[in-house]
Formats: sequence, C-alpha cells, structure tokens
Amino acid sequence: MTLSLPPAVPSAVRARPADPDRWPDVARPPRASAARTAVARHLVERALARLPLRVRTAPADCPGPRHPAPAYAPASVSPSASASVPTLTLHDPDAFHRRIGADGLIGFGESYMAGEWDADDLAAVLTVLARHVDDLVPAPLRRLRGAWAHRRPVADRNTPDGARENVHRHYDLSNDLFALFLDPGLSYSSAVFDALPLPAAPALLPDADLTAAQHRKIDLLLDLAGAGPGTELLEIGTGWGELAVRAAARGARVRTVTLSEEQLALARARVARAGRADRVTVELLDYRAVRGRYDAVVSVEMIEAVGAEFWPDYFAALRRLLAPGGRVALQAITMPHERMLATARTHTWISKYVFPGGLIPSREALARESAAAGLRTTHDTGYGDHYAETLRQWRERFLGAEDAVDALGFDHVFRRLWEFYLAYSEAGFRSGYLDVRQLCLTADGGEGPR
Repeated sequence: MTLSLPPAVPSAVRARPADPDRWPDVARPPRASAARTAVARHLVERALARLPLRVRTAPADCPGPRHPAPAYAPASVSPSASASVPTLTLHDPDAFHRRIGADGLIGFGESYMAGEWDADDLAAVLTVLARHVDDLVPAPLRRLRGAWAHRRPVADRNTPDGARENVHRHYDLSNDLFALFLDPGLSYSSAVFDALPLPAAPALLPDADLTAAQHRKIDLLLDLAGAGPGTELLEIGTGWGELAVRAAARGARVRTVTLSEEQLALARARVARAGRADRVTVELLDYRAVRGRYDAVVSVEMIEAVGAEFWPDYFAALRRLLAPGGRVALQAITMPHERMLATARTHTWISKYVFPGGLIPSREALARESAAAGLRTTHDTGYGDHYAETLRQWRERFLGAEDAVDALGFDHVFRRLWEFYLAYSEAGFRSGYLDVRQLCLTADGGEGPR
C-alpha cells in the first residue's frame, strides 16, 4: 500500500529564501533524475503508509505548521489513535522527494532547513522514524548503500589540523549562542536527573534544577575517576570548564585541554571567577600531544568527535597518560554496532552541518578499542532516557530564544538547522537507537570503583 500525497502548497517559511552564499545546498535544490525522484517518492509514500504518522499539506491561504489542514492518516493508524499521533506537514512534496532522491537523509534534513516540511511535534515525528529506521528502506536497497550514499569528505579527517578545524566549526560558533540554551554552568553533555520522567509541569526546568542535574552527572564521573584531595586529574575536552572547577573543589589538581579557542578563553575566565586558578590549568592542546601521568583521566562525550580512524590513538593516549592504579572515567554516546558499521564511511546530515568528522561508536567498538590499548572496563551504566530529557530542555530553551539568536547574527535557516539537530538527537535517545554510557576503565590489573 502507498499513501497518495496531496499537491504542493505555499509555505510561509519558504517565503524567506535561504542565503545562497551561506546555504548553497539549501537555497538551490539538488538536481535529481526523474528515476531517483520517483523511487524516493515511492519509498517515502510506502513508509508513511506503514508508520504511526499523519501527513498533511498546509492550506494555501494559511501557510505554516500552526494552521489546521486536511490530514492524510495511513491505514495503520486507527481513527481513535490518529488524534494522538504526530503530524508531518508537507509544503512542497515535489521538492521534498527530489532532495531525498538526490541526497537521502541529507536531503531530508536540508528540506526541513528550506521550510519544505514541518511538524506539529518535530521530536515526536523523528522519534517515529528512528523507531522504524529499518523499515524506511527495503533490505535490498540497504545492501546497496555503498553505491549511492555520499562518502565522508577527506578534509573532515581528524588529523591534528583537521580536528582543530572540525572543533572550530561547531564549538567556536559563539559562546553567547550556547549560553542561550545550556544551564548556567554551560555543560554541553547529558545531565543525570534525580528521577524520570519529570513532573508534567513545569515543562521547562528552572536553571537551578538543570544545573543540579548537570552537577549530578559530573559528580558521578568524578566518583568513577576517584577524584579527591591531591588527585592529579587530566580532562580531555574542557567544554566551558564546569567539570574542572568541580574537580578542583574536591581538592584535585586539574589539567584540562581543548581545541576550541572560544571555550579556552571563557573556561579560563570561569575558572578564575570561581577562585580555582591555582588548581586548574586550561590549555589549547590536542589529546595526542599531552604528556605526563595522571591519577585520573576524564573525558566527557569527546570520543564521538575523534573519528573511527583515530580511536586507537585516543585509547592509546588514555592508557599512556594513566598513572599506575589510576582510572579513566568516560561519558560516551553509543549506537548499535550494525548501524555504526553501515554508516562509518557515510557522509550524513549531522556530519555535514553539525559535527564534521564525528562518528558515534558502538559499545562493542568501545570494548574492542579499550581492550586493545590495555584498558579494562570496570563500570558501565546507561543514561539514554536522561539524554532525551536533556535535549528536550535544550531545544525548548533554544526555541524560546529566537530573537536572541537573531541578534547574534544567525538567520532563520540556522535556527531550523539547530532545531532539527536537537530534535533529531532527542529522537535517537527516545527511540532507544542511541544511548549514553558512563564507564570506568583501568589498566590491566587495576581496581575500579567499589
């Protein structure tokens, strides 16, 4: 069965064209052959007919996702359930299918950036797609992925120079931008909440509560690392310095390294403001260039930016930098091993627009690479549902800061890019497709936390 989609209608979002110099692949839809577009249309309509989604077009006289319009629910959704399923609104089905036919999931994301489709609940729509990811493309076509999927650009390799450029493209966007949606401590990784699900109201946590959840995450990692008075602690990936400050408050001496010049400057200022400059050193340095031995090494959601090619270097550095009896505490996002293998060489929407050069590892890859470096996992706990909630909190804050984002010089396409990125990530965790783990690693024979 396929779902017949209505014809195209105008969109208020599309009335604001993308800047072709800043967003060339969004402003100018790709050329796709009639055959590829037809295949994409067939696959999309086939998938939508099977998924618990409603599909509609926005009315021409009231364009935009907030106005009611005729809905086209697939037969798999009963009338009683259709009111509770999320709705995907197509403003230009032809452009939507053409982009997917030319560029697959990259085109799907670019179509959202271009305003060619919307959703009443973007995270919910993407969660449905994430839960049914294996149903979206027939198995025979999945086996031919290598023939049609875009390859990762060679320029995105995380060599020492490439890694600095990749970090610059994301983390050096603007400290003020990140401050709009993160907690006051500027922790840009999964929080750990006291209990989930959170109460229905308020939907948006007060800053103090989100900060408390981020501190809970940091404290769990510092406990795994055994950080306390006199501990010599190395942090790989500074962020904006909150973990370093908190470790110093325990009496540890902290050396923390980053490749982001924006983060470096603000982290140093925040360390000084906290009165910890005598116990914390912040450096602009690649992890491969760090020397010394440390009682504890902590790295929070850093491995995702390393790239599979350099995972052996990363774990070898962790082992080399660890003093006898020391511990490594990691927080790492993970994905299913089969999907990791299938996408390892593929250029994705996330790698094109958000995290160039990055790859999320599987738990199997973490175990293999750490063991090869002589490290043993002594603790492994998952917090995937906590990351989903963290991302929801960030997304709600980001959406509420539209005017402030504009004032920083970011345009409407950038806002849609970041809304899609945050919702896409949230959907990965809500569906169980992604997880986030806290691990403790020791050298062979070393003891982990009791």
